[in-house]
Amino acid sequence: QVRLAQSGGGSGQAGGSLSLSCVASGDDYNPACKAWFRQAPGKEREGVAVINSDGTRNYADSVKGRFTVSQANADITHYLQMNSLKPEDTAMYYCAAHFGYCSGVSPVGFNYWGQGTQVAVSS
Repeated sequence: QVRLAQSGGGSGQAGGSLSLSCVASGDDYNPACKAWFRQAPGKEREGVAVINSDGTRNYADSVKGRFTVSQANADITHYLQMNSLKPEDTAMYYCAAHFGYCSGVSPVGFNYWGQGTQVAVSS
């Protein structure tokens, strides 16, 4: 059984940086796409960034140029580096993995999800 364990996040100030990590464990973990999503109180879950096994990346317009998604460790770990933080980045962040290739940042159809990590940005 595959499990995604998240770490990082926490509290930061506007203009600062935070990072998130997502480590997979279990057998037969071979997703084509890994991603980060977020959900703010009262809002729907939205895509933040995805990275495919071929290295291609997609970002939500709201984070382009500020956030960077990457992967390492034979692709069992993926990261989200968040720079130039804004108060509107405050949300619960989730990592996820998908068997198929991701052409966008939609949260539909992901096979595995992390437990969620809170990110709070103060002005």
